[in-house]
Amino acid sequence: MWPEAQRWRAPLGDFPPPWASAWGDDEFGLWAELEVGAVVQRLRWIEPSGRAGFWMGSSAKERARIADKDYRQWADKHESEPQRVPIDTGFWLADTPCTQAFWVAVAGGENPSHFKGQVDSGQRPVEQVSWDDAVSWLKSLAERLGLEGRPMLPSEAQWEYACRAGSRTAYAWGDEPDDDLANWRGQHQGTTPVAQFPANAWGLHDMHGNVWEWCADRWQDRWSANSPPEAAPAGAPRAVRGGSWNYEPAHARSAFRYGGEPGLRWFILGFRLALRSPSPGPGGPSRY
Repeated sequence: MWPEAQRWRAPLGDFPPPWASAWGDDEFGLWAELEVGAVVQRLRWIEPSGRAGFWMGSSAKERARIADKDYRQWADKHESEPQRVPIDTGFWLADTPCTQAFWVAVAGGENPSHFKGQVDSGQRPVEQVSWDDAVSWLKSLAERLGLEGRPMLPSEAQWEYACRAGSRTAYAWGDEPDDDLANWRGQHQGTTPVAQFPANAWGLHDMHGNVWEWCADRWQDRWSANSPPEAAPAGAPRAVRGGSWNYEPAHARSAFRYGGEPGLRWFILGFRLALRSPSPGPGGPSRY
C-alpha cells in the first residue's frame, strides 16, 4: 500500500490492525472499527507529520479577532505563537467523542452523564467524567480486549494536530465560526448526538464544540514540548481542548487551551479514545 520510501506513514504490520472488527479506506483515509458488546467505535489513522511537523498555536491576529476582552486576554496568556511541532509517531483516534453507549459497554454499571434517559442518549457524548474516570475506563478497555496498554488520551499536540487536519485557521474550516458546523453557545441546550455535524478533512467529528475533551498532558500556562504527558505528577491539573455546547466559539478554536483538576466532573466534559501504535516514525520504529 505504501512505497518503501513512505513506509514510515503506515501502521506497523500494515493494515488492518489486529483489534479491528471492520476496516477500510475512504476519502478521509484509513479507518478501523473497535467493537465492544455490539457497540462500535470507528477510529481514524492519523499519520505522523514528518520531520517538518505541523503549525501549533495561534497568531496575534487570530487572537485579536476575539471580541470578548476576558477571552482574548486568556488566549494571549495561554496560547503560543505558531510553532512547528513534529508528531513522530502515527496513532489511531476515535472519529467522535466517546459516546454514552460505548462508555457503558466497556465500564458497565451506571451511565454518569447528565444528558441521559433520552431516545438519542446512547449516541451523545458521555460527560460528567473526570480525567481519572477516563483513565480508569481506558484501562478497563485494555484489559477487556487485550490491548496491552494501547488505549490512551491524546496529548495536546496530538489533539491539535488532528483537529487542524492540515489547516492553519482558527477552526478546521476557516477563521469564522459557523453554527451549522458545531454545537456551541447553548444553541441546542445541551449535547447533541456525535457526528451530527460534518467531519474535518481527516474524518473527525465534533473536534469543535459539543463537549470539552480531556488530554493526557498536565496543564501548563503555556504548552511546552519539554513537559511530556508521562512526566506529569499524580494529581496535577490536566489540559482540556475543543470547547463545549455551552461555551462561545472562541473557546472552540483549534488552538484554545483550558485545564481542570483531574477529579473534576461536569456536564460539559468528555474525552476521545486514542490508541497507540508502534508505527515507525521518520527516525525508525518507535516503541510503546
